[in-house]
Amino acid sequence: MNKNVLIRLNGISKSFDGETVLDHINLEIHNKEFITLLGPSGCGKTTTLRIIGGFETPDEGDVFFDGKRINDIPPYQRQVNTVFQRYALFPHLNVFDNIAFGLRIQKCSDAQIKEKVKEMLALVNLRGFERRKVNTLSGGQQQRVAIARALVNQPKVLLLDEPLAALDLKLRKDMQNELKNIQHQTGITFIYVTHDQEEALSMSDTVVVMAHGKIQQIGTPTDIYNEPINAFVADFIGESNIVDGVMLADYRVKLAGHTFDCVDGGFDTNEPVDVVIRPEDVDVVSKEKGMLCGLVTGVTFKGVHYEIIVDVEGFKWMIQTTDFVAEGETIGLSIDPDAFHIMKKSEFSGMFGDYSSFSDELDKLSDATEEIDEE
Repeated sequence: MNKNVLIRLNGISKSFDGETVLDHINLEIHNKEFITLLGPSGCGKTTTLRIIGGFETPDEGDVFFDGKRINDIPPYQRQVNTVFQRYALFPHLNVFDNIAFGLRIQKCSDAQIKEKVKEMLALVNLRGFERRKVNTLSGGQQQRVAIARALVNQPKVLLLDEPLAALDLKLRKDMQNELKNIQHQTGITFIYVTHDQEEALSMSDTVVVMAHGKIQQIGTPTDIYNEPINAFVADFIGESNIVDGVMLADYRVKLAGHTFDCVDGGFDTNEPVDVVIRPEDVDVVSKEKGMLCGLVTGVTFKGVHYEIIVDVEGFKWMIQTTDFVAEGETIGLSIDPDAFHIMKKSEFSGMFGDYSSFSDELDKLSDATEEIDEE
């Protein structure tokens, strides 16, 4: 993949009504990259996208495109197109004319328009839909039309602002694969905004995790998941048990009253740390064989595995296991050295990782009421 820098954000800050939404962020986006801005509502990801697109102007800092400063360039003069969550299709035009709209503004010939629209329909798997009214299409089909319309002018960059949020789960997963394939086929740089961790991990070359108007971590999906930089990232990307610990020495960590071998070093002797253990990395054993022991306080069947909540000395751990255990049972936990990930203490320490208040109902309620990112 060509890794030359296409877009550079230098020291970008933005406030609305006296509230800082972006706080001196720096970011490089490479040519032909699928990069995702990931974070909760209010973290600044949509504002970042809008600044790249020219819909907002930063209070401080500079935006560079192909090495040229573009702060004052209006959206229509940037080599960027946007796909919004609400599609923004023209209801009075059919599929062909929606896709052809930008080409007509550019005064392309009828032959050029016909050829390019045909290419786009093939790209988004909508051959034969040319004359269909857009209001007769499903949500997924409308989203494909919106993507085709945005790509037909061959922009260098496509901005996608939570484009799949309105779709049901199965369709959303189908469209994730579609978008990834389209990006590979076209070689256009995709900048994608979402609050959905699974979406970010499954689609992206690079993930940018944001919180409180700042970039917390930039990396590949594997790096972000396996090597989170702080408790916020560890909690936001998948499930994590985040336990207070102390590094006794390189490769030796103490937590929950016990000392464990680990694979991390480079910390001060007796330095307080945050210790991440993913639920899938804990083995359930008999209490006699356990490195830790705890009381099972909750069991949820997830189809492929059970999700169990275990009280270990007052701290509630989440464990994912294919073995059934009953609520009220005392079990042992076994953890391999490479399952411990040690992080320095941060402003997010102590805020995440204990599943005392965990419930599926709360999780689903949170998802259902997730606001559109309007920072």
